Amino acid sequence: MTRLLAAGLLLVAIVEVAVLGVPDRSVIAWAGGAAAAVVLLGLRWYVVREVPDPVDESTSRDPAATLRRWLARTDTLVSRADSTRADWDKHLRPVLARQFELATGQRRSKDATSFHATARMVFGDELWIWVDPDAVATEGRDAPGPGREVLDELLRRLERI
Repeated sequence: MTRLLAAGLLLVAIVEVAVLGVPDRSVIAWAGGAAAAVVLLGLRWYVVREVPDPVDESTSRDPAATLRRWLARTDTLVSRADSTRADWDKHLRPVLARQFELATGQRRSKDATSFHATARMVFGDELWIWVDPDAVATEGRDAPGPGREVLDELLRRLERI
C-alpha cells in the first residue's frame, strides 16, 4: 500500500509538472485534482477489494490420508512413552495436559488450585505426576519414561471423563 501511495503522489507531481508547460495556468488545478482523484480511487479500490483466500493444498481432504497421518502421529507418541523422561516431558506431557484441560473444562491459567484438585481426583497422585504440566523434570532426564502401561491407564482415565 505504501508503494501505491508513493506512486500516486509521483503521478500527481508528474501531472503538475507536465501541465506547467501549458499557457493557460488555470488548467494546473484541474489536472492536479483529476490526478489526485485517480489516486484516491485507486487506493479505495485497493483497500475495498476482496482478496481471494489462498487454497491450502498442504492438507489432503482424503479421509484415508488423514487417517494415515493420525495413525503415524499416534504411533510416534506411543513409542515415546517407552523412551526417556525427557521425551515424555517434551512430547507426551503437553498433549496429555491439553487433553485433560479440554475434557474437564478446567483451565490451569484461570484457577490453578481447582485444576490440580480436579486432576488429583481423576488421575490420583501416582498418575498425576506424569500429566502435571508443572512437573517437568530438570534432573534425571535420561532416565526411562513411565512406559506404555502408564500411558494406557492415563488415556483410560481421560476417556472416562
